[in-house]
Amino acid sequence: MTPVLEVRGLMAAYGPTRVLKGIDLDIADGEIVTLLGANGAGKTTTLRALCQMMVATQGSITLSGQRIDGRSTEQIAKLGVGHVPDGRGTFLGLTSEENLRLGAYARTSREGIAADMERIYDYFPRLKERRAQQAGTLSGGEQQMLAIGRALMGKPRLLLLDEPSFGLAPLIVKDIFAIMRRINQEERVSILLVEQNAKLALDLADRAYLLETGRIVLSGPSGEIRRDDAVRRAYLGD
Repeated sequence: MTPVLEVRGLMAAYGPTRVLKGIDLDIADGEIVTLLGANGAGKTTTLRALCQMMVATQGSITLSGQRIDGRSTEQIAKLGVGHVPDGRGTFLGLTSEENLRLGAYARTSREGIAADMERIYDYFPRLKERRAQQAGTLSGGEQQMLAIGRALMGKPRLLLLDEPSFGLAPLIVKDIFAIMRRINQEERVSILLVEQNAKLALDLADRAYLLETGRIVLSGPSGEIRRDDAVRRAYLGD
């Protein structure tokens, strides 16, 4: 089976500063993969590099058998990559519903967009309650739900999530992670998750990669990574 994502020798830099130093990773159809690492390891840069956003890259990035490295961020989104960035990226002056509609900007079927809007509201009922509310007045958890919903409106094959738990109360985080699992199972959307809370990430993910100073130093099934002594000491507090 062709992987949804296949990355080989990916390097990325901000100007003269190289951050990624030749990483390889794969994500299978319907799989959840987490990318672990300390602050500054290159996790956010990896997601930006996959979208060709704000970084210069080298290496190959293949989405469902099609090379996407060298394409524009907009083209990559249209090909099926949804990105929920750190900081959520919501348009604060627009309503919740207007934010969701922006996620479907490249689509033409009004019926399909309306049906998917209801599907998003099924996952996130609070967004339906606040559909006419300005996004900037939503709580942090609601804004995170909105950011995920907006990405899903593009009908992605691969969803990139950058620190979805950041700054949120534990109960809200639990709800959002449960919804992400449901989305994965019901929509067969593959997920690449960057998450500082390694325990949460490993509980959700099928496999994990550990990134240190721009290089992959460990990879494998989440259960095996969880049992690794170095990972337990550094990231799980054991």
